[in-house]
Amino acid sequence: MAAAGGLVLAGGGWEAALLPGQGAAMARLAWRGRDILVPLPHGADPNGSFAGAFLMAPWTNRLDAGRLPVAGTTYHLPVNRIVDDTAIHGLVRDAAWTVEAQSGSHAVLAQTGDAEAAGIPWHWQARLEVSLDAAGAAVALTLGNAGALPFPFGCGWHPFFLRPAGTRLRFAAGTLFARDARCLPIAAQPSTGVDGDEAAYEGLDTHFAGWDGVAEIRRPDLALRIAAAGAWAGNLQVFAPAGSGILCVEPVSHVPDAPNRPDFARFGPLGMLAPGESLQARVLLSATD
Repeated sequence: MAAAGGLVLAGGGWEAALLPGQGAAMARLAWRGRDILVPLPHGADPNGSFAGAFLMAPWTNRLDAGRLPVAGTTYHLPVNRIVDDTAIHGLVRDAAWTVEAQSGSHAVLAQTGDAEAAGIPWHWQARLEVSLDAAGAAVALTLGNAGALPFPFGCGWHPFFLRPAGTRLRFAAGTLFARDARCLPIAAQPSTGVDGDEAAYEGLDTHFAGWDGVAEIRRPDLALRIAAAGAWAGNLQVFAPAGSGILCVEPVSHVPDAPNRPDFARFGPLGMLAPGESLQARVLLSATD
């Protein structure tokens, strides 16, 4: 069903609102009438609000000074976060997606895009599938190289989960990355992940590698399980601004600024795709009382 320029889906006790014309952002996700994501206010910019959820591709998080080195050539993406001189969160969220299929509880969206405006031979074909049923809310992304040259690709999903007081977070990961003042990784450190209430995670804007693909958010009113697969199963970004009501638990495919930090490539690089090859990634959200 279309509503206010978007799509509204419902199934298995879940409700979701998608905005195909605004980067396929998810404006709302709720379970049994309870908001899972911070709802995006009507008419708000999904890329400028700490609400809803958006896709990140063909890279995630930050690239220092917008630099993208590929096979001996360094390309330069526009810096869209001036305060720290980085190109952040990719390009697919800045363009419209086409609705290819939809039903009451299921939608398929697609985007064909490129970075030619920046002089970069980066071409992609992306397919997003959102399904709601008794098993949960599933978000699946296929990101393919639609160009004529091998090129690196990465992707992620950036949800702003609602975080009422007393919310706990638990996940296991083998490595966390110390960061500089611009949130760029500077050192890999052993980790067990996070297991605790606000004191354990508030203030993080931190990348974890060696993630086992599962995270649990336990609120006073419900428990949410996040299970990632494919390209999203090993790396996780956690963003929880102090004093806010949000908790971002972001499945991603690579370490921030990975192309410019070869020492960290073993923890999660961009994937070099030949023409016609693709990455597949999926996350399933399930909830219980």
